[in-house]
Amino acid sequence: MIRAAIVGLGWWGQTIAAYLADSHIVRPVLGIDPLEAARDKAAALGLQTAAEFEAALARPDIDAVILCTPQAHHARQIEAAARAGRHVFCEKPLCTTGAEAERALAAVKAANVQIGLGHERRFEPAVIEMRKLLTDGEFGRALVMEGNFSQDKFLSLPRTNWRLSKAENPVGPLSATGIHMVDLSIALLGQPTTVWARLGTLGSDFANGDTLTITLGFAGGATALLSAVLVTPFMGRLALIGSKGWMEICDLTHPEKPTGWTIKRNVRGAPPVTAHHPPHQAVRDNLEAFGRAALGAAPYPITHEEMLANVRTFEAIQRSVANGQIETI
Repeated sequence: MIRAAIVGLGWWGQTIAAYLADSHIVRPVLGIDPLEAARDKAAALGLQTAAEFEAALARPDIDAVILCTPQAHHARQIEAAARAGRHVFCEKPLCTTGAEAERALAAVKAANVQIGLGHERRFEPAVIEMRKLLTDGEFGRALVMEGNFSQDKFLSLPRTNWRLSKAENPVGPLSATGIHMVDLSIALLGQPTTVWARLGTLGSDFANGDTLTITLGFAGGATALLSAVLVTPFMGRLALIGSKGWMEICDLTHPEKPTGWTIKRNVRGAPPVTAHHPPHQAVRDNLEAFGRAALGAAPYPITHEEMLANVRTFEAIQRSVANGQIETI
């Protein structure tokens, strides 16, 4: 079993602690947050607590850290954990720039520790099915991916929260939900090469925007059309359109508390298919895949190359939003 410290005990850190409470692969034993109120909530979940990140690295019984901290801190914390010989699971985005990601991944490789990334959408059964069918040639050549991941959870946040800060998080919908769609586009279509993105503040007073649209071009010729909105009730949709057929996945509820997925599939020469995937805990699957990789039981399914491509795309999207131009990744 991997004994882990959760660093950052806000909404998502507490969610992860609850998901892993009875895991036999990754078990949280320590919660770290500078805020006493957050530590009190973690203590109520049965975790020991501390105020400083360094406390996790000082304890010999901690095998891994799970970073649920603002992305500006990720690179430094990944490097420090790697130097201390700790495995690292990092919430998205991995880092804020490609240069940061290169240093962080180099530190992980040099220390021979495992890194995992909070892109749990890859672990949803319907997404796994879509990727397998694409690999098997069911849809022919991939032409276009359409992805939307929107929610209105942030409307209740205080405007001082870092997630709504233009300085700490300049393109808010990107790090909130859009980056998940970026990751899925890389998983399905390969290496992105160009991006054009547009950010607006159309339905809120958020300083860092609430409506993001992204067009990504890929080395193989395919295109991804992605959107992320932070002021509309939850909507999640992923569609892959190929030369022989297509598949669409619609989320019934937010991945925090999944209730299942509806899929539609239409392949030339076969009758259309509509089906339902029951609820499945993809967040836990991702964390346990990380744990098994750290234990040497199985490779982690997101490669360093994909992680780096994701961060370089994250950086290029922010450049495109700032200057309105098509940016090379």
